Amino acid sequence: MPVYEYFCSNCRTKFDALRSMGEADVAIQCAKCESTRTARVLSMFFANSGGARTAAASGVSEGGGGCACGGQCGCGS
Repeated sequence: MPVYEYFCSNCRTKFDALRSMGEADVAIQCAKCESTRTARVLSMFFANSGGARTAAASGVSEGGGGCACGGQCGCGS
C-alpha cells in the first residue's frame, strides 16, 4: 500500500497515511485535530538513476516548497 500526504484545512497540518489506492481520495480524519476537512496533496519523491539526481512530483519542480514554482514565488506552500 502507498503512503499518501494529506492537508487538514481545519488545523493546517500536513500528515501521512498508509492507504490503498482505492481509498486515496476518500476523506480521512486528521491525525492532529481529528477533523475530516482533509484533502490529499501532491507528494514529492526522489530517485537516483545512473548517478543523476532527479526530483519529481506531479506539478512540483526540484527545489521543493510544495508548489509548482519550487518555492520561488513566496506563496508559502
